[in-house]
Amino acid sequence: MRISLFVSTLLFALHINASAASNETCCGPVSAKGAQLAEQLQNSGVERLWLAGKHVDWESGEPDQGDKPAKSHCSAFAAAFAKKLDVYLLRPPQHSQVLLASAQVLWLQTEAARAAGWRPVADGRSAQTLANQGQLVVAGFQSPDPHKPGHIAIVRPAELSEQSLKEDGPRLTQAGQKNYLSTNARIAFRYHPGAWPDGIRYFVFDGKSAP
Repeated sequence: MRISLFVSTLLFALHINASAASNETCCGPVSAKGAQLAEQLQNSGVERLWLAGKHVDWESGEPDQGDKPAKSHCSAFAAAFAKKLDVYLLRPPQHSQVLLASAQVLWLQTEAARAAGWRPVADGRSAQTLANQGQLVVAGFQSPDPHKPGHIAIVRPAELSEQSLKEDGPRLTQAGQKNYLSTNARIAFRYHPGAWPDGIRYFVFDGKSAP
């Protein structure tokens, strides 16, 4: 009887500890600077601009008179948002909007990007932590097929549980086949086979200004 009670108590304690661990914040609190970044993303207009299936002005996200509508505008949004923060991310006219996301991910790995203030980030946990601190972080996937688009999004400051980070990855704001003010990496990269969970690369801007 006592042994049974002891085992039950032990199992209950383990359950409580496991539940508490799953609810722990993974990546630190959102700082004042992080809250400011989240507000800038919230006010970016991405839910109504840079819409898929239209040709848009890359910087404003407004439809324009271009000849060919694009399937999505993730890279244009990322470049436009970075520019608003006075940060250079590969963009027109240095590269056209066509297949720009893969080109951005490739560029972010170059010495030119490092000189411009960008550096690689180890993983999604580090990416979310840096975003929570208010730094500009992008999540990108370079398509293995040079004729198919990759994808890129902005990491959004958010307090996540360990379980949420493990199952869904960092929080993101993106344009794409569907635009989101707030989503997770698992959903954001679902149209890109090979991206989630191990094909996504993260980069942070920690320089002082754009080139």
